[in-house]
Amino acid sequence: MRGLALTAALLLASPASAEELSAWQQQKCALYTDAWARALDGVGSEDINYNFLATNENFIASGCTEQIAICPRSNQERDIADLITLAMMNEGAASTFLPFRCPAEQTAQE
Repeated sequence: MRGLALTAALLLASPASAEELSAWQQQKCALYTDAWARALDGVGSEDINYNFLATNENFIASGCTEQIAICPRSNQERDIADLITLAMMNEGAASTFLPFRCPAEQTAQE
């Protein structure tokens, strides 16, 4: 009976939590979009693969909600990923929000 009451309380509380997450998600995406633009301006795009650019743009276009794995490979791509990561962490976003990750087999080959 106690478990049922707890489940009901959680279900009733969920809509408010979802709205708060949505607002925070929107704020994080706006921060990410700004950090992306600033990092590109600061670092440049001479040694950046089209896939890195396009995947970041797709992540932003999804509202920063799509589970995309963006693997920075060149020094410039790593610099951009580092700058965005620092900016987002300074704003309070967890590192799990960020799309930067490389599959294990790709990192082992490099």
